[in-house]
Parts: sequence; structure tokens; C-alpha cells
Amino acid sequence: MLAELQGRLPIRVTLKPLTQEDLQDILTKTKNNLIEQSQALLKTENIDLHFTDEAIREIARVACEVNANVENIGARRLHTIIEKIMEDVNFSASSMPRGSRVEIDLQHVQKSVSSLLTKMDYTRFVL
Repeated sequence: MLAELQGRLPIRVTLKPLTQEDLQDILTKTKNNLIEQSQALLKTENIDLHFTDEAIREIARVACEVNANVENIGARRLHTIIEKIMEDVNFSASSMPRGSRVEIDLQHVQKSVSSLLTKMDYTRFVL
């Protein structure tokens, strides 16, 4: 088929929403994932950043839940959540002693993202 004509034909594809396991794999198994990026960013301040396995599972769970309740934007939701978790750490990184170790655990994640879980998008129910 001619490329010009083929480009004008609409192609519809049905996609499945990402599961919690998919989001967790995106956080841990992809090249240059968000966790590695956060660690590299803090490494410039000579700070060692570590995420516990429970924290990573909670991040994936929250992303999945917010995608289901608000708007399903897929893996892009992970960036919003990581940004929210890292807010305080990034702000205080310059005042931390060199060689500090920061551990992001389950409690830190739950405290940081609690505001995301309370917001609901009711616009999809408006006729």
C-alpha cells in the first residue's frame, strides 16, 4: 500500500491497563529507570539513595490505584509519584553531610503520597 494512503487510514488498537507488576518492572528492570535517575541525581551531591523493596512495591501499588481512580496515564504516573516522594530529600540534599545515606522505605512513601490518594476526579461522572 502506498505510504501516503496508509498514513491516512485510522488504526485502532486496544491496550490493557498496566498492572502493579508491570509498573514495578518498569521501576526496576528498565534501562535508566526513575529510581536509577534519582540515585544518579543525588550521587552528584555525594549522597547514597536506596529504595527498599517494600517502598518500590508501594510506589507501584499507588500508581496503579491512582491510575484506576483518577486518569489512567500509564507509567507516566510513576514520575509524579517519585517526584512527590523525593521532594523533601531533594530540597535538603545540599545541606546533608557528604557521604550520607538516604533510605526510602514504606512509611516514607505512604506519608509522601497520601495527598495523591485522597484526590478524586469526579469529572468523568458529569454528563
